[in-house]
Amino acid sequence: METTKPILCEELKKLKNVKAKKSVSNLDEIDAIAIKSLEGTKKTIEKTEGFLPEFLGVEFIPKKVKNTKFFDRETFMQDKKSRTIFGPDQRVVYHSLEYPWNCIGKIQTELGVASGVMIGPRHVLTCAHVIKFLSNGKTGWVKFSPMYYNGANTTYGTANSIKTFYKYKVSGPTIDTTESKFDYAVIVLDRNLGNTTGWMGATSYTDSWDNGAYWTHAGYPVDLTASERPIYQTNIALNGDDSTSDRAQALYHQGDVWPGQSGGPFWGYWGTTPKVVAVQSWQNNTTNAASGGSDMVDLINQARTQFP
Repeated sequence: METTKPILCEELKKLKNVKAKKSVSNLDEIDAIAIKSLEGTKKTIEKTEGFLPEFLGVEFIPKKVKNTKFFDRETFMQDKKSRTIFGPDQRVVYHSLEYPWNCIGKIQTELGVASGVMIGPRHVLTCAHVIKFLSNGKTGWVKFSPMYYNGANTTYGTANSIKTFYKYKVSGPTIDTTESKFDYAVIVLDRNLGNTTGWMGATSYTDSWDNGAYWTHAGYPVDLTASERPIYQTNIALNGDDSTSDRAQALYHQGDVWPGQSGGPFWGYWGTTPKVVAVQSWQNNTTNAASGGSDMVDLINQARTQFP
């Protein structure tokens, strides 16, 4: 308890402002760290572990939230060749503060809006094509808001990136064959959000899982929710590119996607443990695709090891 009186407000006018002892780096430019591909090597990184805080419950299928479409995609995209929803739209809008759904959040960068997932104590996995790579070896700013729902969550807030780890500089708006194998990045945040949200593990995809409807996807689409509320879809099958190794490959699928969902995770459950195998990359009128492989897991491991 204070035993002396506080100073009068009038006395504040006589005080001199105090300068910060340390300067804060310019958050408009983030250090970019390139990690070499595992292709052509014998090295493989099979998995990284997730974390479930004791104070969080686990929810496997969140309850559906009523939603009014931001715009009617069927009217907006009259040309069937432009559609990236195959059959009835299976995406479900949700709101959940339970694990692992609270690990998924909204990414905002200079290039627009995407999706991401907590993959370490202060590490977020997203797509590389939403990152603005600068000529000076840095990247533009990146912000992440876990369980963003009509605004940042009051508990988690929004964190800034301080480092960007990547395997390949992917530049939109189109994604070429090489880029489709490496369209992921890990951003390191300025605080340990994972202590509160937990984080998902990750594992290398293998072609022996092709065509099995094991996977769940989540993200922030523009069409259904204006990227203001997240959606999920279950029972998605992935199909790896047989012409490339499991280290880095495009994973084709016919899950329902729209811009804004890029960077959103695809994950499966081993028992009750969720592990990410890929992130959404691109879409067209015949197939959609995610990026995954042991190179992605290696990138996560490198980011978590160098900046724990």
